[in-house]
Amino acid sequence: MSAAITAERQAEYPPGLARTMVVTSAIIAAMLQLIDVSIVNVSLREIAGSIGATTVEIAWVVTAYAVSNVIMIPLAGMFSDLFGRRNYFTASIIIFTAASALCGMSGSLNEIILWRFVQGLGGGGLLTSAQTIIVGAYPPEKISMANAIFGMGVMIGPTIGPTLGGWLTESYSWHWIFLVNIPVGLLAGFLSWNYVHDRPGAVKPKKIDYWGIAFLVIGVSTLQYVLEEGAQDDWFNSPLITVLSIVSALGLVLFVWWEWRTPHPAVNMRLVMVGNMPIGAVLNAVLGLVLMGTVFVFPLFVQIGLGWTPLMTGMFMIPGAIATGISMGLVGRWLTKGVDPRLIMGSGILIVVAFAFIMGSSSPGSSEGSFFWPFIMRGVGMGMMMGPILTICLQGMQGADIGQSSGITNMIRQIGGAAGIAGLNIFLTDRNAVHNTDLLAHVNIYDPATQDRLAGYTGNLMANGYSTDQAQALSYRLLDLSVWQQYSLISYNDVFLLVGALTLLCLPLVFFVKYKKPKAGTKVEMAHE
Repeated sequence: MSAAITAERQAEYPPGLARTMVVTSAIIAAMLQLIDVSIVNVSLREIAGSIGATTVEIAWVVTAYAVSNVIMIPLAGMFSDLFGRRNYFTASIIIFTAASALCGMSGSLNEIILWRFVQGLGGGGLLTSAQTIIVGAYPPEKISMANAIFGMGVMIGPTIGPTLGGWLTESYSWHWIFLVNIPVGLLAGFLSWNYVHDRPGAVKPKKIDYWGIAFLVIGVSTLQYVLEEGAQDDWFNSPLITVLSIVSALGLVLFVWWEWRTPHPAVNMRLVMVGNMPIGAVLNAVLGLVLMGTVFVFPLFVQIGLGWTPLMTGMFMIPGAIATGISMGLVGRWLTKGVDPRLIMGSGILIVVAFAFIMGSSSPGSSEGSFFWPFIMRGVGMGMMMGPILTICLQGMQGADIGQSSGITNMIRQIGGAAGIAGLNIFLTDRNAVHNTDLLAHVNIYDPATQDRLAGYTGNLMANGYSTDQAQALSYRLLDLSVWQQYSLISYNDVFLLVGALTLLCLPLVFFVKYKKPKAGTKVEMAHE
């Protein structure tokens, strides 16, 4: 009897090399998708100059990918069952890789926007499918380790994206931020076709939920556009942003209402209320905010306030990404051994809060060494948050519900990251105005300290060969620059403090997570209780 059970488990959960190949293909595909979320950002100026686009126009290269990507993420579960998991996952890799090649060969703005949109369609199918493939490759007692492996890609991808993009652009050209995906994508596609199998017991949907898909596309795409472009268009002072916000709200309400009542939903929204999913959804949104928000804020902070180069900034963030990977691996082992996930999550939240508060006390004298250990703390803390959050979101899910839940949680995290960046940008703009006003109140030509500073600037410039008039004019510009750097630094400190406060507010939610401690000698089955 036990031999039969063992054979059955080996058929369902691939052992040894087969599992390694399955997990490798999935994690490569997930990393490709997540790296491409941020790899383009550092190269936008070079792309714009090459194809003759304006700063406003080139932003569509980012927006097109984000919109199509967030649409496909929650639909991946349905498409996997409709076409077969291996077929859909492999096709998504091929679409992503082909679109990457066409992006790299684009010679006009319209071309690159079109292929970035197609790339996002392929990429959206990779993230959710990768998680379900990795989770499906492990038996229930090792589900936490599976989520930890997937979480490494989720955490590390957005962090190393800007670094890789900066290096490729500076060393070669912007085309290589897309062309580099080709060999990696071909490898992932080969592994997927040869080692990934369809989900056991998968049943094709009896009918396609066209209305649900339509409402999702309308609601999510317009929301993503508003979040991506709102700051540039001055938010609700723009008629377009106002109209799209209304359309988004209406589309999302209709989407949830329709999916709740239809017998064959494209996205099973009822799962949001199952088990720990309500709490997991909130924690996932905050995780997206912390992950994407800090990756957005820190480069601006050190490049504007402290004069770092983009490549220097990216290289600095690599040790933190490594710390995340190590943390995720340890968390997977702890969860497998039965350590209470609430304890791990709570500790991770406190570590991230400590990171944010330390960063919120930066000064003009801060250096690379001042930020090294805080970013190691960020990596460790976010790894401790990610593993348990992924696990509790899938708790109790089986079969098709795992793919559906994975799609919902990944969509929530992506939107949380986009909303976080938009919200932090609004907050940063407001704090810049406040601190600029406060500092200028103490800077005037009649103030002795201001006069001394101007005199010092003027004397130094004249000593370097400038005429009196030139030195005085440049002195005022240097004073303006000094004020700008000061209020920018204070504003970024406020942003980090806000991130810390929002993260800390999530701590009480940890105590509401349902968790049944396993009895001695039994395995932890968080995702299959």
